[in-house]
Amino acid sequence: MRERAADEVADRLSTYSPAQASALATLLSAAAASEKESSALEAELHAILELMSTGHVSLDHISQLREIRLGEVTPEL
Repeated sequence: MRERAADEVADRLSTYSPAQASALATLLSAAAASEKESSALEAELHAILELMSTGHVSLDHISQLREIRLGEVTPEL
């Protein structure tokens, strides 16, 4: 369900206001920081990257991604 929700965020990119894009990125980064499923984490990170491409998301919005332990995720991510 989390994977599908993240995919839908990326699919509807052009419909978000600047405030919505930054809020979604913040929520997705919080979810990604504690995500245990690889496929859901991949979808969440992809959605964050897509939201960042709008120019409405700053590094402050996704600061929770720093909590991800890189040694515990697959090299592709």
